[in-house]
Amino acid sequence: MARIAFHEVSKYYRGASKPAVDHVSFEVAESSICMLLGTSGSGKTTLLRMVNRLIEPSSGTITIDGHSILEENPIQLRRRIGYVIQQVGLFPHMTIAENVRLTAEIAGWSKARMESRVDELLTLVGLDPAEYRRRYPRQLSGGQQQRVGLARALAADPAILLMDEPFGALDAITRVHLQEELQRIQREMRKTILFVTHDVEEAFRLGDQIAILSEGRLVQIGTPVDLLLKPANEFVSRLIGSDNIQRQLQYLPVSSAMLTGTEAAGRYENQPRCSSEATLLEALMSLIASGAHSLIVYDEQSQAPIGTITLSAINQAITTARHAEAEKTTASPTH
Repeated sequence: MARIAFHEVSKYYRGASKPAVDHVSFEVAESSICMLLGTSGSGKTTLLRMVNRLIEPSSGTITIDGHSILEENPIQLRRRIGYVIQQVGLFPHMTIAENVRLTAEIAGWSKARMESRVDELLTLVGLDPAEYRRRYPRQLSGGQQQRVGLARALAADPAILLMDEPFGALDAITRVHLQEELQRIQREMRKTILFVTHDVEEAFRLGDQIAILSEGRLVQIGTPVDLLLKPANEFVSRLIGSDNIQRQLQYLPVSSAMLTGTEAAGRYENQPRCSSEATLLEALMSLIASGAHSLIVYDEQSQAPIGTITLSAINQAITTARHAEAEKTTASPTH
């Protein structure tokens, strides 16, 4: 596990009128996925590549577990950080097995250990080793190549994974499948992941936290729910679609509309159940499917009932969020 921290990090390119990254400070918690979201030219990729020193910061500090990356040999640093890019970058003259074990080989792993690691990782990313280890990249689809690229990045078991729009060139169906695979892999391996995207849905689907950048500056960082409920300004609101009802239903938790105390009194008997970790959309679908007037919300850990959720409560939560956003926009017309 590893924690990444940026403190007043800037990057200036010679001849540019303004910095590519401008005094950015935030932390990425260990074992979490942090999405870097923003429009083109916002500094996302520059910030990402400074972590493994493919780009050197002009000022400020970047630390991993409290240690400055500038005090470490850049080659050694890169060997313990996985890196996945949109273009994949597989070597066409190497088999899939050779491509995957490359980073472990550089790290000095034994041949026997590397061979078992190849099979383990191909299985992890959903490719049967018996079928794929002897193939060449040209014999794979784009989605399969990206799976191999992810396996290669994980080969030496790095604590940190940097991902630069890895699914951006794929079709929508393949992209969703790989997002689901990444979520599954993360549940098993718990890496610290910094992920660049310009796709809002991808950021909300994958991110434990989302850092929004604009013109090199950090505009806001928070969980998907934080951003939906409390966008920092109109730019953030428009970028993430904070007034989008479907997105609110999909990502806001049941707790944002749950009835407790006297509001929920007498409703715990003979009612369908809903996890406290469910979203409003999941609760809505359960209500519609069951035909019930309310669902019992139970604590995921203790399994004890903690409240109820109703259609009217969901509607009220969405309406309140929309009114709050409208009032904020009216009060702050310029940003």
